[in-house]
Amino acid sequence: MPIERGQIYFVNLNPVEGHEQAGHRPVLVLSRNSINRLPLVITVVVGTKGANIPRDYPTNVRVSPQESGLQIETVFLCFQLRSLDPKRFPATVAGQLSEETMARIENAVRYSLEL
Repeated sequence: MPIERGQIYFVNLNPVEGHEQAGHRPVLVLSRNSINRLPLVITVVVGTKGANIPRDYPTNVRVSPQESGLQIETVFLCFQLRSLDPKRFPATVAGQLSEETMARIENAVRYSLEL
């Protein structure tokens, strides 16, 4: 099954350095599908447990389990963009965001990158 924009996967982000998010985490596919189908890399936004982020910032998007299909509230850290090899992605999709929620993610990424 092809990896698609708006899908959420749990991937292992190790190895990392410094303040990069580490370990087995949810990532949201941000790159466009035409790029995702190429044998290159896939751009993602890294997520973390909502409980880890006590307040909201313009660079983050808090997503409920109902919005994502994940079991817990997740905060997507839109300043934590990564490009990952497709081999890191499991065969199973963990969740999916709606176009409305993706628009919130896009706005936070634009804010983070001052676009």
